[in-house]
Amino acid sequence: MPSARTSPSFETPEYLVRIARTRAAMAEAGLDAIVVSDPSNMGWLTGYDGWSFYVHQAAVLTMEGEPLWWGRGMDRAGALRTAFMEEDRLFGYADSYVQNPDAHPMEDLARLLASHGLERARIGVELDNYYYSAKADAVLRKALPEARWEDATGLVNWQRAVKSELEIVYMRRAAAIVEAMHARILELAEPGMAKNELVAEIFATGIRGADGHWGDYPAIVPMAPSGLDATAPHLTWDDTPLRPNEATFFEIAGAHRRYHCPQSRTLFFGRPPDHYRAAEAAVGEATEAALAAIRPGALCEDVARAFNAALRKAGFEKDSRAGYSIGLSYPPDWGERTMSLRAGDRTVLEPGMAFHFMPALWLEDGGIEITEPVLVTGTGCERLTGTPGNIYVK
Repeated sequence: MPSARTSPSFETPEYLVRIARTRAAMAEAGLDAIVVSDPSNMGWLTGYDGWSFYVHQAAVLTMEGEPLWWGRGMDRAGALRTAFMEEDRLFGYADSYVQNPDAHPMEDLARLLASHGLERARIGVELDNYYYSAKADAVLRKALPEARWEDATGLVNWQRAVKSELEIVYMRRAAAIVEAMHARILELAEPGMAKNELVAEIFATGIRGADGHWGDYPAIVPMAPSGLDATAPHLTWDDTPLRPNEATFFEIAGAHRRYHCPQSRTLFFGRPPDHYRAAEAAVGEATEAALAAIRPGALCEDVARAFNAALRKAGFEKDSRAGYSIGLSYPPDWGERTMSLRAGDRTVLEPGMAFHFMPALWLEDGGIEITEPVLVTGTGCERLTGTPGNIYVK
């Protein structure tokens, strides 16, 4: 029986191109098969899309045929509705394996791999992955002791680096959504407004979407710290009121069909202190220098070097990376976990790569985040949004 996909993000030929690209990387690594547990990689290879990554699941790719989808039995119906493969490539395990200390789903996966002739194969697994536990690895190795296990962390991630035309369309839609989210913040935010009430509006705007295109759930919730809380980069929200003479930065993302465009802006109620304005000007100048360095053939570290040189000239320092690759993602991270804009990353930029350029500065009394989602083009760099690049003042 064929797949019963109801609203596919991509047609089968695009998945076949992705699979061919991945198999070339597998061949170079000497692998017979890979077990892919990262839901972003699973989705990219198969189309599968479901909130089922809290239990063990995987896509298995060998050097021939369609991938296998393997997961919790009740989620097989979701695979039938979203994955491109035929029904006979979808395998579910019994619910008795779910969160049972006396049994583990990897015992079932081992049987599936053996039934496809892989009991002595050289198999890659994503060892450094949020979704593949130490226990899962131990059980799988014990169940298939004659297989040769290799670390395939990042193998699929790197194949996702250059986006297809349709992937870029989805990212542009996500960019329009994050623009609308920031516009809504600027429209509604006032001193005295409870932070959770504003975040509720951010979520609502993101899910409603923009320009007729619906919004997906983001891989990371809104970061919205204020005042001294904004000296830390990854705090979320509570019910405290927004206060006058205080800065709040909003690190948020628009998402469409799992494709993300993150962007941050900073809002200040009152007159920003001079050192905030100085930081704003420094970030603006350094951003222009960095984006001018983004072009095909340049290295990731070239972009970081241009950014940091301009920032130092303005009297500021940033000790963390200046950006990272973005695209299709699931919680807990909207990055692709490949390229970083920092010293030592010599990845060559190519047209179709997308980044969250992240020139955030954390000061002694707050934070400045004015960040940009950007696309590498055939001649340089394109900002994916038109959101004004300054501190918002109300």
